[in-house]
Amino acid sequence: MKILLLGIGNVLYADEGVGVHFVNYISEKYQFSHHEHQLELLDGGTLAQGLTPILARYDYLIVVDTVNANDVEPGEVYFFDFDKAPPEIDWQGSAHEVEMLQTLCMMEMLGDRPKTFVLGVTPTVLEPMYLGLTERVNAAVPVMEKVLLKHLDELGFTASQVSGININQLIPDAYKRHLGS
Repeated sequence: MKILLLGIGNVLYADEGVGVHFVNYISEKYQFSHHEHQLELLDGGTLAQGLTPILARYDYLIVVDTVNANDVEPGEVYFFDFDKAPPEIDWQGSAHEVEMLQTLCMMEMLGDRPKTFVLGVTPTVLEPMYLGLTERVNAAVPVMEKVLLKHLDELGFTASQVSGININQLIPDAYKRHLGS
């Protein structure tokens, strides 16, 4: 099975970039192995529909992004099957979040969407031209990491920590890591 861990977001808009920052962080901190399955990590930025041909190559997808949820505090972590989203998830977030939803729905209609899970965190601030995460979303990163590692363990992956890097160490160069760079 080919599995993709995909970070989505705009790194220039504070918490909006958490998906990208998180996937880059996991990529630097861990190596994953499995006797049968293949795991790839990708910074998808804000490409959404442009990712369609890439996403169609995978059997299983974990999208990391901000998620908007009604009556929920910032920094809350969610992990769910895309087909069984919690009722408080409203999908009315940023432009890239809506476009990613549309991309996944379009791929479903065409029969090309991989089995999809979402690892998300509710944002505090979507502020233009702020390269970094707010305190609440930064505090959610260890929870997101634990949830992801547990899920990958359930899929049979072994995670080996190869670095003691902190997510905040990667943020200043995030714009240099984007797909195709």
